Amino acid sequence: MFKDLVLKNRSYRRFYQDPVKEETLRELVDLARNSASASNRQSLKYILSCDPEKNAQIFPLLGFAGSLRDWGGPFEGERPTAYIVILLDTEIAKGAGCDHGIAAQSILLGATEQGLGGCMHGSAKKPEMMKALNIPEKYEIQLVISLGRPKEKVVLEPLGQDGKTTYYRDSEQTHHVPKRSLDEIIIG
Repeated sequence: MFKDLVLKNRSYRRFYQDPVKEETLRELVDLARNSASASNRQSLKYILSCDPEKNAQIFPLLGFAGSLRDWGGPFEGERPTAYIVILLDTEIAKGAGCDHGIAAQSILLGATEQGLGGCMHGSAKKPEMMKALNIPEKYEIQLVISLGRPKEKVVLEPLGQDGKTTYYRDSEQTHHVPKRSLDEIIIG
């Protein structure tokens, strides 16, 4: 059921370090390629990485969990084994609008269906990544998606009385994500 797929698709930040095949990444980008695109411009391009050396260049350039101030990201043995860098081709369009979000969600839903999980990274050292990956200037990094087989449990829960939406980990390292109620977010 589609709802189950959406609810299982969480932001995972710790992974078993099982390899992800390039063919799997190509299948996921094909889902993005076939998703909606503003004016059908199809201005997004992708860099795929499932190579340990390339992954080692990407990993330190990403932010993993801004709300977990005392956690610097996954340790060796829990790191993503694949990445998809979503780029805007500025020769096709001057802005991505929401295309990169649509593409990323399609990729992550496809990954979830295959037993993988991931995280969208808007927090990245983009100039350093452009240089490290030899990305031509006509491209702009929009998002980076880290992927792997999830090693953590993520639980959705109702927003508490304090109204805080900050996610957190408990003593068992379960990742808790407070969500506003449906009645709270529907206006009128």
